[in-house]
Amino acid sequence: MRRNMALISCVLFTVMLTSAVVSVSAGRPLTYPLPSSVPLGEKQVLQTFRAYNVAHRGSNGEFPEETAPAYMRAIDEGADFIETDIQATKDGILVCNHDVTLDDTTDVADHKEFADRRTTYEVQWVNTTGWFVVDFTLAELKTLRAKQRYDFRDQQYNGKFQLITFEEYISIALDAKRTVGIYPEIKNPVFVNKHVKWSDGKKLEDRFVETLQKFGYTGSYLSEDWLKRPAFIQSFAPSSLVYISNQTKLPKIFLIDDVTIRTEDTNQTYDVITSDSYFNYIKDYVMGIGPWKDTVVPPLENYLQRATDLIAKAHALGLQVHPYTFRNENSFLHFDFHQDPYVEYDFWINKMGVDGLFTDFTGSLHRYQEWTSSSEKQTLQKIASMVSSFKRG
Repeated sequence: MRRNMALISCVLFTVMLTSAVVSVSAGRPLTYPLPSSVPLGEKQVLQTFRAYNVAHRGSNGEFPEETAPAYMRAIDEGADFIETDIQATKDGILVCNHDVTLDDTTDVADHKEFADRRTTYEVQWVNTTGWFVVDFTLAELKTLRAKQRYDFRDQQYNGKFQLITFEEYISIALDAKRTVGIYPEIKNPVFVNKHVKWSDGKKLEDRFVETLQKFGYTGSYLSEDWLKRPAFIQSFAPSSLVYISNQTKLPKIFLIDDVTIRTEDTNQTYDVITSDSYFNYIKDYVMGIGPWKDTVVPPLENYLQRATDLIAKAHALGLQVHPYTFRNENSFLHFDFHQDPYVEYDFWINKMGVDGLFTDFTGSLHRYQEWTSSSEKQTLQKIASMVSSFKRG
């Protein structure tokens, strides 16, 4: 039996290695052409029968986050959705960037011409100092180059890629050879609307929805239109999700942080807004929640403790649950998973029953789901049978 398992493991390793070699040899594009050059037509449909593989800021375990190559790599690795954060520039253009500041993910500190832009603003109840997206025009942002957020990840692409706009991000998804969904976040809307003003009196949420509609993202969940242009809208600000509910039928996901943190817009702790009464209110505006995974299963000294009832409560109300963020590095894995991200995926998908996962490593989640699908299990059983027959012979 041990010999059989060793042979099976060898086959799996060979398949994995071959896939990796093919993927790398295909090359990693450094720029992204616009407008779309891929002809419209029938594409492979989005999978909806298993938990969604959401590329958190693209494949940012490999490339600087929220850049074109990070998203293109995630699509190549099997992402169902590519996720991003939407903010606005000084001149009102919507761009992809997670932080309200540019300090940790760009080379802005190296640009002497922007030295006087460093300032302090209050952001989510805390004074924050840095170079802020809202103080730069799009043309100025395009002179910056992205860098890897974490120093323990690959640094070779630092300084090579520009920040991208919301429209460029959408075009990347639409240019994919198969149907790939988008998962944009209305990021820090209270802060952005305070510092960026549009001449027609509209605000970030309005421009956000208008952009989606411009590219044909209009359908309700699982409708024919949605399956052609799949999208989830997410935000930590519940009032933004309520505000746009009359503007778009697209499914909305309410993000949930640590229960002690206050929302930017309503000044309620997430402990309050995960209560039964609040869930009964927000369920009329959203189709799911996106909780920080440590809010769902709190850790103590890096070991998981008893799970909360958050998932059960959401599912009882018909809400999906898409927790964040799954990362392969040991520093992000609780001891229960023994430095094995596949064990963590198995726990959240099969034991906790989540409906989607935000991951920095799209390829590993895709491989896990392919290996554990019914067809792959049948293949492994056939391999085991062949090995057994070979041994008897």
